[in-house]
Amino acid sequence: MYRPDEKCNMPSIDINCDLGEGKPNDASIMQFISSANIACGYHAGDEATIRATIRLAIKNKLVVGAHPGFADKENFGRVEILLPAGDYYKLVMEQLVLFKDIADQEGVSIHHIKAHGALYNLSVKNEMVATEVAKAVHDFDPTLIYYALSNSSMLRIAEDMGLKTASEVFADRNYMDDGTLIPRIQKNAIVTEPEAAAKQVLMMAKEKKAMSINAKPFSVKADTICIHGDLPQAYSFAKAIHKSLKENKIDVRSI
Repeated sequence: MYRPDEKCNMPSIDINCDLGEGKPNDASIMQFISSANIACGYHAGDEATIRATIRLAIKNKLVVGAHPGFADKENFGRVEILLPAGDYYKLVMEQLVLFKDIADQEGVSIHHIKAHGALYNLSVKNEMVATEVAKAVHDFDPTLIYYALSNSSMLRIAEDMGLKTASEVFADRNYMDDGTLIPRIQKNAIVTEPEAAAKQVLMMAKEKKAMSINAKPFSVKADTICIHGDLPQAYSFAKAIHKSLKENKIDVRSI
């Protein structure tokens, strides 16, 4: 959210990044972000990577969030899996319990939760899935901040349940005309240039709008901006976005 900083009266915005997914650039990215979404071991990582990434986040003074996904490491959690009613709830709850146990051992509180990949996208378009995921978060800890796609029913369902929410937009993904993300199976789904990602972020932060792949503008609420840590360009994206925001007198700060 483009909002004044109480300390220096500077507008600020949160940048989150998906981390702990076995990629080599986690530590270098952390200097440019404010929120770490850490894989819970199902779509990527394990207990050792959760612990190591939490420690890195603490060292870099980042807030720590859980990043649950489908139990499908072969496909990196990016293939939709249709489960019986109730199983999406169990899927998320299991990962939150595991994550909290390690976070408690490391002396850090969970700040937020953000679903990963296909679980996130399925929650955007399937209200039953969105309800189960949000209910798991609410039952686990209703004080957690729930990151969800700006303007989506996923966000509305969580808000109706009483969760604190953060409207999320994406620095490195292209959008369809309806404001949803272009599926990754399409060749134009990913923003490939750091300058383009920084330009998109600045528009979202300052103008509260984004541009679809067909050059159609639409309104967004940008509380938090996502960078995917598994992209080869993740470090250069994070650096360029951070630099652009600072040059425009927008601070990078967690919610």
